[in-house]
Amino acid sequence: MELNEQELVRRQSLAQIKAMGINPYPAQEYAVNAYSLDIKNEFDETAAPREVSIAGRLMSRRIMGKASFIELQDSKGRIQCYVSRDDISTDEQPELYNVVFKKLLDIGDFIGIKGFVFKTQTGEISVHAKALTLLSKSLRPLPIVKYKDGVAYDGFNDPEQRYRHRDLDLVVNDGVRERFIKRAKIISTMRHILDEAGYTEVETPILQPIPGGASARPFITHHNALDVDLYMRIATELYLKRLIVGGFEGVYEIGRNFRNEGMDRTHNPEFTCIELYVQYKDYNWMMTFTEQMLERIAIAVNGSTDIEIDGKQISLKAPFRRLPILDAIKEKTGYDLNEKSEDEIREICHKLHIDADNTMGKGKMIDEIFGEYCEGTFVQPTFIIDYPVEMSPLTKMHRSKPGLTERFELMINGKEVANAYSELNDPIDQEERFKEQLRLSEKGDDEAMFIDRDFVQSLQYGMPPTAGIGIGIDRLTMLLTGQTAIQEVLLFPTMRPEI
Repeated sequence: MELNEQELVRRQSLAQIKAMGINPYPAQEYAVNAYSLDIKNEFDETAAPREVSIAGRLMSRRIMGKASFIELQDSKGRIQCYVSRDDISTDEQPELYNVVFKKLLDIGDFIGIKGFVFKTQTGEISVHAKALTLLSKSLRPLPIVKYKDGVAYDGFNDPEQRYRHRDLDLVVNDGVRERFIKRAKIISTMRHILDEAGYTEVETPILQPIPGGASARPFITHHNALDVDLYMRIATELYLKRLIVGGFEGVYEIGRNFRNEGMDRTHNPEFTCIELYVQYKDYNWMMTFTEQMLERIAIAVNGSTDIEIDGKQISLKAPFRRLPILDAIKEKTGYDLNEKSEDEIREICHKLHIDADNTMGKGKMIDEIFGEYCEGTFVQPTFIIDYPVEMSPLTKMHRSKPGLTERFELMINGKEVANAYSELNDPIDQEERFKEQLRLSEKGDDEAMFIDRDFVQSLQYGMPPTAGIGIGIDRLTMLLTGQTAIQEVLLFPTMRPEI
C-alpha cells in the first residue's frame, strides 16, 4: 500500500520517537481518575488546585515558545491542557521536550497527562500538565474539521463515508457518540422495566431449521457437519412462545434478526428487536403496557415525552390513539374493505394504482394498500388494531369481530415501531393457518411462512392465553434521537461493497 505524504511524515516521527528510547505503544496501565466534562462541571475556584490524571486523543495544538496549549479529547468531551517545557522536561522524562516541541506528536495520538486544574486568564478551565506520557502513536491523519471566520471546512460529513468508517465519525463529529449512548440507555431502560415487572430475559437460536415468526425472506446458510441448510432467524417469536408453554410467566429477548430484503433509510438486513410474551394477557393489556413503557423510556433518555424529528413535534405521553386498520384504509382511500373477497380487493388495488398480481392474497394486498395510503400519515403515536385474519397467521381471532384478529401495530412518525397480538393458542387453527401460508408460498409468495411442526406440537400440549409484542429498537432509537435514517443509529450498517 502506497503511503501519502502525511503518513510518511508520521512514520518518520515514529522512528525518531523510538530512537529516543520512548515506546510509542507502551504495555502499561495508565491510571485515569478524571474526565473532561466532570473536570469542568466540578471546578471550584475557591478550593485548592485539584490533581488529576487524564488520557485521550490529541485533537489540536498551539506551540508558543516554551509552552504549548493542546486540546485533549476523552470519552466525555474535550479539555484544554497547558504544557510547559520546564514542567515536563524532567530527569524522569528527559526526551519529552523533543517529542512535544519538535512536533513529533501528531493530531490523533493518544497521550496521558498528570497535572492540576486551573482557569486561564481568558476564563477557560484547563489542566496544567506536570507529566506527559505517549500512549499510542497515530499513523494516519484524522479528517479534522477546520474553521475560518465561523465557517467549517474539510468536514467528515459524507454519509456513506461516515457509515463505512464509523470509528472516524465517532472521533471527529460532535453528537454521534451521544446518539449511541442514548441507544444504550433505551435498551437498558427497557430491560429494567421488564425485569422490574418480573419477566425473564432469555436467548433463543439465531440459526434455525425453519425461519418462523414473521412473513419475510430469510438468509440461508449450510451446516457442514449436519449437512443441512439452516436459516438465520427472521424473528424470535415461536421459540419464545414455546417457553410460555414451558411455564414461564413472561419472557423477552433483545437481539438481532435477519431479513434478506431491500435496504433503504428505514430498513437494514440485520436489525435489533425486542420480543416480549406474557401469559394470561391480551392485546388490550399489551397496548396499555407498551404506551406506558415508551413514555418511561422517553423520559429516561430525553427527560421529556415530547420529541422533535424531521421538523415535527411528537408526544409520547400515554395514552395513544387506537384505530382499526380497515377504518384507517376507508378514512384515507374511501374504500370499505370489510367482507370484500380477494378478487374485489384486487380490483380496488388496480383502482388505487397498486400492482396486485395473482401471487398476492388478501392479506398482502391489504398490507400494500395500508402501506401506500395510510402508514406514512400517522405522525402521532397510533395503535392500528384489528387486522384481517389473512394478514395475521399467528394471531387469535377477534372475540367479537368475525374475520378479524386481535392484533395491533404501533405507528409513530409514519413508521411501524411495534407489532403485537393476542397470541393464537388453538393448535388446530394454527396448523390450518400455516397450511394457508404454504398455499401462498406455492403461488409464488416468497415471504409466506413455513409450517413449523415443532411449534404446532408445542401448542398441542397447551399454551395459556398470551399477549406478545415485537418492538424495533432501531426505529425507536431513530425516533428518540431525532434521526430519519436507520444508518444513523446503527454503529456499522450494511453497506454495498466499494468498487
